Amino acid sequence: MSVRGRRASFISAGVRFIVILGLSVASCWPFRQSQDIEFTFLLPPGRVECFYQPVAKNGSMEVEYQVIAGAGMDVDFTIVSPHGYLLTSDFRKSDGIHTVEPTEEGDYRICFDNSFSRVSEKMVFFEVILDGQGAEGGGDDEWADMVEPESMLEYKLEDIRESVESVHRRLERSRQMQTLLRAFEARDRNLLEDNLWRVSFWSCVSLLVMLGVALTQVYTLRSLFHDKRRVHT
Repeated sequence: MSVRGRRASFISAGVRFIVILGLSVASCWPFRQSQDIEFTFLLPPGRVECFYQPVAKNGSMEVEYQVIAGAGMDVDFTIVSPHGYLLTSDFRKSDGIHTVEPTEEGDYRICFDNSFSRVSEKMVFFEVILDGQGAEGGGDDEWADMVEPESMLEYKLEDIRESVESVHRRLERSRQMQTLLRAFEARDRNLLEDNLWRVSFWSCVSLLVMLGVALTQVYTLRSLFHDKRRVHT
């Protein structure tokens, strides 16, 4: 076999090894656990709804909410720590994003308040993103225990690990952005439907008023030219 043939065979074997190694890493890599909770609910008028989210210590929690339907499109919002401390609050806002970092171990209370409204209910969407809550299967310790093979074609196991983790983070972020965009689209659609109903209603009212005014003017003009007195000859 010629030198060129042996070189091509060596490169082909190296490429196959890298592909197999990458697939093995992608299939068995225990990503850092990141939870994403989404919920949409109706908040009745004059009510307060609270949700409890268990969180591990020294992680991060991001909460984003949007009012997607209802008169005024606003609610009061609070986050309370497991020890009862008020961490953040919003007063009559339509949306908001809040991050708690680092977190304490326990149940965080997330509350939405519509007590200021006595008539209108609100449809609220919120999303809770938890990061750094630990990983199944050992996480980075498993990687530390694995024996790194000899480098081939200047590829290392650590490089593959970082690439896979980067792809995972970006895919998770893309999915979260798509969820938020759907919530924005739902809110905009509800606003458009409400505006359409108002425009249609007041257009009908204006049309009826115009017809009433026209009939009144016709009747008034006819009464001016109608002489009820009789002429005797």
